[in-house]
Amino acid sequence: MRSPRPVAMAGVILGVGALTGVLLWGETGGSMPGLDVAVAAVSLVAALAQLWWPVSGALAATLLAVASPVATPAATLGALQVAQHRRFPVAAAVATAGIAAHLVQGLWRPNSGISFGWWLLLICAAYGALLGWGTLARSRRALLISLSERASRAEAEQGRRVAEARMAERRKLAGEMHDVLAHRLSLVATHAGALEYRPDSSPEQLARAAGVVRSGVHQALEELRQVIGLLREEDDLLNELEPRPTLADLPRLVAEARQAGQAVHISDDTTGAAPPATGRTGYRVVQEGLTNARKHAPGRPVEVLLSGTPGTRLLITLSNPLPPSGSAPTAPGSGVGLVGLTERIRLAGGQLDHQSTGGQFRLQAWLPWPE
Repeated sequence: MRSPRPVAMAGVILGVGALTGVLLWGETGGSMPGLDVAVAAVSLVAALAQLWWPVSGALAATLLAVASPVATPAATLGALQVAQHRRFPVAAAVATAGIAAHLVQGLWRPNSGISFGWWLLLICAAYGALLGWGTLARSRRALLISLSERASRAEAEQGRRVAEARMAERRKLAGEMHDVLAHRLSLVATHAGALEYRPDSSPEQLARAAGVVRSGVHQALEELRQVIGLLREEDDLLNELEPRPTLADLPRLVAEARQAGQAVHISDDTTGAAPPATGRTGYRVVQEGLTNARKHAPGRPVEVLLSGTPGTRLLITLSNPLPPSGSAPTAPGSGVGLVGLTERIRLAGGQLDHQSTGGQFRLQAWLPWPE
């Protein structure tokens, strides 16, 4: 049951009451003034009831219209209310009942100012107009509700897509920071191992190794802070992070590895500068390869080969001798470094292979290099 607004109630009382009063004034000279007064009062109550129960109130006013013309305003208002709030078949049935009621009224109490034929035509036209008006209003209201719901769903879908894109970018950046952090900690572990197993080194060597450990731990903490901030903040932190390295930063990466005591030989046969996306992925391949070699084959030399030209592909190969059987890694690993790297390269349109053969561990990746 609907709860009508006070404005609607006031409108019904004023509008229907005024029209009913005018008709009642015109019928005061008739033969049944007492009946007209009673019908006028009850029809006003029926008009108010239509605000809660449109069909019941309209049918009640229609029955009253059979007895007296003063119920016509309430009956026609009821037809409009039903057309606005009920399906078309129900509204058409109420309108038909209203026409039939006025047909009986016209036969019983004919209007002296107009012929019966014109009277019937006027009643049919009025009910047809009210039926069309109410149906149109109902359809428009349903359309507006549908559009509002669609707009709400579209807004919610857009918000979900933005959240998913933000989360995907966050995961991507966190993965890259994980690679950087793993590389940094492997360097620290290498120098810490040297301090542990070579206590007879000169004071200068010990001081230099301790300085590298201290600097590495400091940088690792800074990078860890960035990872935590990345996972905690709601806004996009891409602009707050340091620029992500590319192939142009490989000399610095190799220098850090050599400073940690890792023998690295790099051969770069590429022609031209790789696109930023390809360069970043290629850098991660070399970084992950050097990190794995330090963990699982400490003290073994690493050979890094790069080749490729624009319009073909970038080929990266890292190889190192396998460690002696039974040797433990110098630092614990997550076990998912190569898995994550494989997925990263696959998303970039490339491929990653790794295998152990002939006493060598070989990591090879290729990436598309558009012109």
